[in-house]
Amino acid sequence: MSSLVTRVKLKQIEQLIEKGKRLDGRGLTDYREIKIEQGVIEKAEGSARVLMGKTEVLVGVKIETGTPFPDTPDDGVMTVNAELVPLASPDFEPGPPDENSIELARIVDRGIRESHAIDTAKLCITSGKKVFVVFVDVYVLNHDGNLIDASALAAVAALMNTKMPNYEVKDDEVIIKQGYTPLPMTSHPITVTLGKINDKLIVDPWLEEEQVIDARLTMAFNDDGNICAIQKGCAGYFTQQQILEGMKLAKEKATELRKKLKW
Repeated sequence: MSSLVTRVKLKQIEQLIEKGKRLDGRGLTDYREIKIEQGVIEKAEGSARVLMGKTEVLVGVKIETGTPFPDTPDDGVMTVNAELVPLASPDFEPGPPDENSIELARIVDRGIRESHAIDTAKLCITSGKKVFVVFVDVYVLNHDGNLIDASALAAVAALMNTKMPNYEVKDDEVIIKQGYTPLPMTSHPITVTLGKINDKLIVDPWLEEEQVIDARLTMAFNDDGNICAIQKGCAGYFTQQQILEGMKLAKEKATELRKKLKW
């Protein structure tokens, strides 16, 4: 019975979108209500929580010392991990990361990395030996669709909230001192995801819409409004015209979302 109800609802979603409407009352290019809270994890160096409709994501940032990669001896390191907490959805299971959490982490990572959001040169302590490592941990607390945009927004908000420890180097030892300085950031990438249903582009697909989208397109924009990362998902395709239309729409939405971040 429940699968019949689901099929009826999914058909309704498709029919409404064909008319330029959505089941939750939004227009095709509208985001759900967005709330951003920063500094929500006391023990972390930085943190943020984002509510995008009923989708809820928490991001914590930790900073530790480590060794740089051999090919970038003068740059600090950033790593992004995502955890789909089982209580967030009946589809999420405990255990090692699955392909969905790995893809989520990679897309969030790419937007931050390719926009050069963090000035990694300023994370270098001793060239080739010691750098600061920035761990960005994404926790999906409630899944109601569009985890990518919510996670990316929460990650950037958490990095903006992040403080680095003051330190000095004595005899090759890193000594942490009192006080903090803000994490050096040069860009604040905004990620926008579009879905295609029956050749119509929609912004911020929620969970039930994700079940019927033909294809997904995610773009990250730097502070100058230039695309710094792009990811296509799902089995369907986009025409060249749809990609151009989507780029223009996503850029407009990125400008709107950026205004919600606290500078």
